Amino acid sequence: MELFTEYGWLGWIVVGGLAGMIGKFLMPGEDGGGWIMTILLGIAGAAIMGFAGNLIGWYEPGEGPGFIAAIIGSIILLFIYRQVKKRSA
Repeated sequence: MELFTEYGWLGWIVVGGLAGMIGKFLMPGEDGGGWIMTILLGIAGAAIMGFAGNLIGWYEPGEGPGFIAAIIGSIILLFIYRQVKKRSA
């Protein structure tokens, strides 16, 4: 997988952080995770959706829809995180 190879881990953190922040903005609520959880959810969303989008052939690495997919992935993971946290409380 060649996503963000130009920027390496820093690219994943920056794009993941931005995707996570936008995802939390679009899906506000109490998570209790803070900014670290936001970045982790964004990175995981970027990785999952980036891999899926490239596998399906929706876009090439580094194209704009990859960032949109990362935001969607972070929203999906944020929803799952909230459901798991709700059950454990």
